Amino acid sequence: MNKGFMVVFDGSNGAGKTTVINEVEKYIAQKGLDVVLTREPGGTNIGEKIRNIILDPTTPEMCDTTELMLFGAGRAQHIQEKIKPALQAGKIVISDRFDAATFSFQHYARGIDLTNIMQINDLALAGFKPDMNVILDLDPVEGLNRVMSRGEGLDRLEDEKLDFLVKARNGYLTQAKEQPERFEVIDASQSKAAVLSDVIKVIDALILKHS
Repeated sequence: MNKGFMVVFDGSNGAGKTTVINEVEKYIAQKGLDVVLTREPGGTNIGEKIRNIILDPTTPEMCDTTELMLFGAGRAQHIQEKIKPALQAGKIVISDRFDAATFSFQHYARGIDLTNIMQINDLALAGFKPDMNVILDLDPVEGLNRVMSRGEGLDRLEDEKLDFLVKARNGYLTQAKEQPERFEVIDASQSKAAVLSDVIKVIDALILKHS
């Protein structure tokens, strides 16, 4: 590979992002390529502290604007400290969520004005964008059942009403429809093997493109 690239795994809660990301990491490593795993919110020391604030279920009073700006702050640090250096070193960056999640959760689900979201996100990105967003699409009801079956409890966003999660899912699908060159939607209700097969096709195409 001549240069690194970034692929984001996103979509409904409980869609299997963690499982898919771990399998993709193994697949890329077997090819002798360097891969960096990260996540949003989080990814850096500062970002992880912001993550704890955003997802804390004991702070339901957090206003929507505060939430949006915290996501933006964490993303700015994430890009400058971790993502850009990795890409410049020719590594493949795999992120569990990124800016598509902000549009889905904060605009489509929360209803924050799109102009405000774009201003915060554009400031954080400073012209940067990932190479591909893989959306693991799953009915929110099934997703919540999967999350609850883990017995870990729900974070502040997972504990939102079902209508919120439905709107967020539709937000992902809308973005994918509007930007087909930057999004791949994969049916996460399939078997694990089928989902991974679809994902690997996307990864192989990205590796070939950046070779």
